[in-house]
Amino acid sequence: MPGGDTCAHGHPQPPPQAAPVVERQANSVPARPHLHVSGFDPRAAGGRQAIKLDLRGMPGDCPPRLTMLLKSALHLYCPQQQTLARAADGNWCPAFIEFSSRGIEHGQHRIEVELHGRAGAASRTWVCSLVVLVPRADATLSEIHQAFLSSHKNVRVFADESSIARVNAHTTSGTVDIDVAARNAGIARLELDATTPGPIQLGLPTIAWDEELVEISLPDAGEAHPYPADAASIVSPQPTPGMPRHLRLFAATEWTLGRFDALAPAATVLLAHHPATGAGRDALTRRLSAHHAAIRAAGGGFTIEDVSRFGLLIDGEWPGKGRQVPLREGMRIELTASVRGIVELQVAALLPHVLVLARVDGGALAESFCLVVPGSEPAPARPALPPVFHRAGGFWHRDPATGLDTPLAPATALDRLACMPARARFAGGPYPETWSVRARVGDRRRAPMLSPA
Repeated sequence: MPGGDTCAHGHPQPPPQAAPVVERQANSVPARPHLHVSGFDPRAAGGRQAIKLDLRGMPGDCPPRLTMLLKSALHLYCPQQQTLARAADGNWCPAFIEFSSRGIEHGQHRIEVELHGRAGAASRTWVCSLVVLVPRADATLSEIHQAFLSSHKNVRVFADESSIARVNAHTTSGTVDIDVAARNAGIARLELDATTPGPIQLGLPTIAWDEELVEISLPDAGEAHPYPADAASIVSPQPTPGMPRHLRLFAATEWTLGRFDALAPAATVLLAHHPATGAGRDALTRRLSAHHAAIRAAGGGFTIEDVSRFGLLIDGEWPGKGRQVPLREGMRIELTASVRGIVELQVAALLPHVLVLARVDGGALAESFCLVVPGSEPAPARPALPPVFHRAGGFWHRDPATGLDTPLAPATALDRLACMPARARFAGGPYPETWSVRARVGDRRRAPMLSPA
């Protein structure tokens, strides 16, 4: 008996040997990434189809979310931009492409697929082309391809590369063992008569094929920027409350706020009083210190410190000199504490890679300030915040949909970039309106942030 030490006659039995353990990996994926395409039927000429895309074999360091872009001469009834995400079990959620060939010339047509994602600071892209067959609207099944007919036992029918396997079996004389296989967009069709004795067991494969994904090599994240700059601005011809005329960009980990002085600037962010009649860079502006406040980036947040003679107010209260106060969204910063209403700022956005200070005084439509931490991975963009960050010595724009990065330079066409104001331009300095002033005095040596270089 199993497990016994002796047999029925008392003879000792050898100990049972353990069966070898065979490790099996369920749903093992091939090493190379590919799209498994299923549900395609070339006989549906002129009609609407939906094919299913399963992403398989992606590398372990693949981003958990990918953006899929579609392009085809066929009529696409699905969004040309979709998002692919990993499920809880590690597999990818399927995507669907709905299309129609109505009014399209018969023949083979491509559906171009691009997958974009980000892994750390580098962008990754995979591409492939799906080729679908569009027959004539009046084509018969035999005209699409020659059919295989058989009524014999032990028949193997195989269809490959958009071919069709068709079997008509008459089984009144006995059982028939038929193996029908279809792959690479092949079609398997099996017809059995109703007089077959006993149950009929069918295992029909799907109309599917695998399309290999090819990864495109992109420029390394450490590549030198074509237009290095630590300070710049985005100039909009039509300012709005969400996008003022000048969005001044400063890349650093520590910034100083101080008095505006076009000829001898001492601070990073230069501030001037903006009365209702326009900017007044004298009078009340002189009550601002050359170094009035210091903002620092630390631990994914930002702090502010009063380093002035006249003080500053945070939400209406003086924090005390030399004390670093953590900033939060919605906070109001007033310069100064002794004379109110010279400059009023509000923390409009606070993300790990950027701090946005918007003016809430007479200069609200004139300027706002983006303090960017160099080398920080940008967080998801907000509707009122241009997706701008700093890396490799220059400013970049990241498309929220595709994740593609574009270096910013004066020659960059901002109209073609997402979330950018209409007819805006990129200037190589944070205060381009002062270039003419410095040119008149013939001094372009100091403060490169005030020059286009």
